[in-house]
Amino acid sequence: MSAGGALEAFATLLGQGGVLTAQHDTAPYLTDLLQLYRSEALCVVRPRDTGEVAEILRLAARHGLAVTPAGGRTGFCGGAIPDARRPHVILSLERMRSIRSVDPVNDVLIADAGCTLAEVRQAADAADRLFPVSHGGEGTSQIGGMIATNAGGNNVLRYGMTRAHVLGLEVVLADGTVWDGLRALRKDNAGYDLKQLFIGSEGTLGIVTAAALALRPKPLARGTALAAVAGPQAALDLFVHMRGHAGELISAFELMPKVGIDMHLARSGSGRDPFAGAHDWMVLIELETVIGQLDLADLLEQALAGGFEEGLVQDAIVTQSQAQRAELWALREGLAEAQASNPRALKSDTSVPLAASADFVRRAGEAVEAVLPGAIPVPFGHVGDGNIHFNVVAPPGMDAAAFGAVAPTLAEAIREATLSFGGSIAAEHGLGQGKRDAAAATKPPAEIDMMRRIKRALDPEGRMNPGKIVET
Repeated sequence: MSAGGALEAFATLLGQGGVLTAQHDTAPYLTDLLQLYRSEALCVVRPRDTGEVAEILRLAARHGLAVTPAGGRTGFCGGAIPDARRPHVILSLERMRSIRSVDPVNDVLIADAGCTLAEVRQAADAADRLFPVSHGGEGTSQIGGMIATNAGGNNVLRYGMTRAHVLGLEVVLADGTVWDGLRALRKDNAGYDLKQLFIGSEGTLGIVTAAALALRPKPLARGTALAAVAGPQAALDLFVHMRGHAGELISAFELMPKVGIDMHLARSGSGRDPFAGAHDWMVLIELETVIGQLDLADLLEQALAGGFEEGLVQDAIVTQSQAQRAELWALREGLAEAQASNPRALKSDTSVPLAASADFVRRAGEAVEAVLPGAIPVPFGHVGDGNIHFNVVAPPGMDAAAFGAVAPTLAEAIREATLSFGGSIAAEHGLGQGKRDAAAATKPPAEIDMMRRIKRALDPEGRMNPGKIVET
């Protein structure tokens, strides 16, 4: 079939604005957030509903085209960038933005896959409920992409990954079959739990078009603090201490190095270090509860006082207003944004068993220094679930091109440190194409074989986002 015939068929189906072919329109879809991956595509197709998604997949099959789904395109592993080895169309769900229903009695929200995380959280909030997944890109990140990558975020410690909040899915399979699995039951053991196949599959098995999402009661009280600690081991010890005092009230426990805060402040030109540069390591701690009578600021003060007595805390600030809380969270999100926008920085996403997190930071730092003396480690992130983003910034004076040449060796050194502790090379950002080969080389052969069998069963022609997660 000709490319012209495919374009005509897509245009007839989708109408005005449904097919993008001009270079200035398609360019944003052909590279990733970090500008590490670039590719080409015949066009970008933008369906308005599930029926159009199904017909797009049928047309793509008829014209011999592979299909790469694109969400908010906030990933770091090239999962939404087409594999250049075969002709492609990019399928964007950005026009599918309906909140189909909100049920505060059953605590269920059903949303189209193109809805942003912010839109889902706002719809839940309007119903006096909480959709608890939260991260810095919520204004751009789409629900379909979050499900496809099983996104994490800042409060996995309390609420779990995206997978924990998906009750049901609507999915279009490679041949255009629509699976209506939007059941909103908490208990359903009538056969295989098929939705789990598609969560974290990065569009390689089918296209998620809608999701039934579990809601929770909205927190009525919150307490936030910033504590200065001696280093990653002290941060881990303080987490264990805080867990003994606050238990599951802890919703976030984020490690932040001063070097990362300094990079953010230099980039933004605003904000301040609350400790005026006196401490090299900090942790951002947040508690929340649906019991409004609990004084979480007082609980934080008492727990941190105990941390002082045990030598775990060097200094601490407990916020007294929403403005103070926002100031602290701006530091945390700004730290990550400064890393993501820096072409001289290697971004990393690994996890290790919680007890090994401090040793991992030490060993990864030693490995990085051995590869590139003078490189600046910026380990930060989610202490409570073992997901430390061990980023690395180029030594002063090293340009982006030179750093890019050594970045793969640095990434391999960090992966080896991760695996030495029984960790994962992909904690919350997925595999995409960037980590596909590393996963194949490090996962048990039986596991890779099972993944390939599933891929072949649901996508026998290999048209669904080929080149991602696993090669078949």
